[in-house]
Amino acid sequence: MTISSEFDQPPSEVTRRTMWKQTLRLIVLLILIPYSVFVVVLTFLQRSLIYLPTREAHIEPTDAGLPGGQVHNVRVETADGVALHGWHVLPDGRSAADRAECDGELAAGRPLVLYFSGNAANRRYRVREFQALTSLGCDVFVFDYRGYGENRGSPNEESLATDARAVWDYATQQRKVTPQRIVLYGESLGGGVAVRLAAEVCEAGTPPAGIILRSTFPSLVDAGTYHYPWLPVRSFIVDRFPSVDRISAVTCPILQVHGMRDKIMPIELGRRLFDAAPNQSSAGIPKRFVELPTAGHNDVILVAEEDLRRAVREFLESLRSG
Repeated sequence: MTISSEFDQPPSEVTRRTMWKQTLRLIVLLILIPYSVFVVVLTFLQRSLIYLPTREAHIEPTDAGLPGGQVHNVRVETADGVALHGWHVLPDGRSAADRAECDGELAAGRPLVLYFSGNAANRRYRVREFQALTSLGCDVFVFDYRGYGENRGSPNEESLATDARAVWDYATQQRKVTPQRIVLYGESLGGGVAVRLAAEVCEAGTPPAGIILRSTFPSLVDAGTYHYPWLPVRSFIVDRFPSVDRISAVTCPILQVHGMRDKIMPIELGRRLFDAAPNQSSAGIPKRFVELPTAGHNDVILVAEEDLRRAVREFLESLRSG
């Protein structure tokens, strides 16, 4: 004979529903609420995570460690009144004493590279990459974005576009360099800045000689989604840098260079941007993608400088022959 009690009976439907509600409430408390709070915090802090400037009171040409007279301070004022400080780096073996001599050097007809940096530090940390360009006979203009180096202000996608346009206008209007001699160079986040500028000036009928994109992305949304697939990046990111949507308007020759060991901007992201680009320029020069087998993201100039120089040299030669 078996004696049963109420504790031996299967739970009623009402009891089961209550248990499920309690479990669901626990899930919400332990997972969904902290997750939501985390997303909200990221939304408000995202620009401080994207832009990592190194601010300094003064950055002098002597900080470049290059021969005297090869690097000169330059200053640009943007349309909204922000002063941008930068350098004019002359080609190897060239020097100038003042602005007049620098203008004489620019009038010699060499390519002028407008260098747009990545999201971190400032121009003082990229001297070796400038040297790779000046060793190929190029003049280089590099300006720190607002909020970087000595510059006041706060960076965001629109303000960086304003900064880039000010640099373009300075080179073409104040320094009298024709667009046909200007090569845009965008490193990482600077690729997004350079693609937007290139698209705008191409659509205006004043395309640059070419654009070089190093270790960049199709969009910041794609980069964020790749690294954080568990976050609703597409919903909350503000600065998107949608190069993949803009590059179709770029009619000048395109060179992309990307490290195969890049973990920050994996090479498949670079390939996605390249696939969206026109197959050739308006002059018929095919686009080109160069893989750097030994390079990651931040060590390109350390481990693959010769490969980078070779790719840029061949690109510059194609512009001259084209």
